[in-house]
Amino acid sequence: MSIKEDDIYNRPYGKVAPFEFNEQVVEVFDDMLSRSVPLYAESIRRQAQLAERFYRQGTRIYDLGCSNGNLGLSLGKQMGSQVFKMVAVDNSQPMLDTYKQRLAGLDCKNQVELRCADMREVELEGASVIILNLTLQFLPVADRDAFIGKIYDALLPGGVFLLTEKVVHGEDDLADLQRDFYYRFKRENGYSELEISQKRDALENVLVPETLEQHFDRLRGAGFKSWDVWLKWFNFAAILARK
Repeated sequence: MSIKEDDIYNRPYGKVAPFEFNEQVVEVFDDMLSRSVPLYAESIRRQAQLAERFYRQGTRIYDLGCSNGNLGLSLGKQMGSQVFKMVAVDNSQPMLDTYKQRLAGLDCKNQVELRCADMREVELEGASVIILNLTLQFLPVADRDAFIGKIYDALLPGGVFLLTEKVVHGEDDLADLQRDFYYRFKRENGYSELEISQKRDALENVLVPETLEQHFDRLRGAGFKSWDVWLKWFNFAAILARK
């Protein structure tokens, strides 16, 4: 399948609409990810390997905010002939339609259950691995503590929670440094100043990042006793927390 170039914000809009995962975004999503998320492919690859390492037969893997299935397809390849059960949840039907098309013909297609739902309303249970890949940042901040608590409760002892997020630094000068290098990254990948500016406007109050310390406090409050930042690039971080 060819990847369509992300050109959504390359023309000026009088007013930029809030960002949403609609059909227009789905069409260019993989190009958007590769040009907007540093180390995205590496992150997906290692998350699949971590999920395979910690998965236990008879349990579930949850991919919450699964989008078009990049993590699920990578996991299916990683698991090989091993039987597993994954529940992949997203509230964007266009994303799930693409995911379903990508699963067709793959050996793992019957081991991945797709659900179109608000992940906050999905019952979680019997999990050895739960994944939130660039997803928590789109939830209202007021809902995040309870949701991470729900994830903790759904994990079996020894289970792992894989959280990847865009983050912000608590000190202004370091936050500015992170932002500057992130915009440099986007320019190096061909985005214009107009595209960067309009995408930023579209995400305003839609994607709300937090500091690593805030994430750690939330994990601690949910009951997690140990965690590790296993991947970090300026204002992007991936965390593994173990129950």
